Amino acid sequence: MPDPRALFILMCLGAVQISAAAAEGIAPDHAARLERLVTQDCGSCHGLTRKGGLGSPLTTEALDGVDRETLAMITRDGLPGTAMPPWRPLMTEAEAYWISDYLLKDTTQ
Repeated sequence: MPDPRALFILMCLGAVQISAAAAEGIAPDHAARLERLVTQDCGSCHGLTRKGGLGSPLTTEALDGVDRETLAMITRDGLPGTAMPPWRPLMTEAEAYWISDYLLKDTTQ
């Protein structure tokens, strides 16, 4: 499973930067759909409690030190050499930032 620090290095080595657009503008019903996506789709690999599985853990502790831009980039572009697929064809930049913010706050307790 990739080390979160390695993911940050990946971004620094020339991965496409996502603009720092905030995730504001996501309506509450849309946010509820994104939360279900994280639980169900992301959870199918990262575990329903986000403690890992096929994919690496996505707990607050596991993501400590990883910034929202890195998470949004990985969410949209995937991670080559891993099972993490790119969601760019299915997800907007604002949605990727919303998911990043959601993952970085402690939602597992």
